[in-house]
Amino acid sequence: MHHVSNPFQACNDIFIKPNGVFAAIAEKHNWSWLPFFMVIVASSLPVYMYFNFVDFAWYTDLIISSTYGDLSPAEQDSIRQNMSRETVLTFALIGNFLGYIVINALVATYLNLVTKSDEENLNGFTDWYGFTWWVAMPVVIGALVSLAVILLSGDHQLQPASISPTSLAFWFGTDMGSDWFALSQSIRLEAFWSMYLMAVGVSQWTRFETQRAYIIAIAPYALIWTVWALFAAF
Repeated sequence: MHHVSNPFQACNDIFIKPNGVFAAIAEKHNWSWLPFFMVIVASSLPVYMYFNFVDFAWYTDLIISSTYGDLSPAEQDSIRQNMSRETVLTFALIGNFLGYIVINALVATYLNLVTKSDEENLNGFTDWYGFTWWVAMPVVIGALVSLAVILLSGDHQLQPASISPTSLAFWFGTDMGSDWFALSQSIRLEAFWSMYLMAVGVSQWTRFETQRAYIIAIAPYALIWTVWALFAAF
């Protein structure tokens, strides 16, 4: 098997030779701090760039018309006056940071529970939590695409979906006011890449067959997207 000797090599190889990476981090638990910082920084950069690039007056009108369209003009004006670029950016960055912390904790809990049936698996919650940051590394590639879209745009009235240009929301131009916007924005190419990495990692860390590892990796995404779609439809 491909040998991985340090966390920097692991951050590169996770995209091309993930088997060796997961075999290495099974022994080197402290390596997971590096992908943690990379994922948080990479996912925050497009948010920071977007809100410092977009025509904020236009963005404010877009948010109010798509989210608060049922309110009276006076109520809309009150919301508009309380919105500032700095405030929205701060909340977006904090939400991004806390979102990854919480979601990865939930994923780690899930993996810790579903792998208990493997009697030889001695990994606990903290091991799986570190594992989730390696699985999330495709976010770095998605962030680079997002930065390219923002930097190459000549129009400051740039749709919010540009923050996630690998998503269905961006590809199909889903309107922010649509019930399907949030769901379609969450369905990204990176998510499918992360499913693959999770399956590879579970196969490395347990004695489960490949088919079972893929079921474990795909199941939470499929469940969440299905429930989300039902809420959007009904």
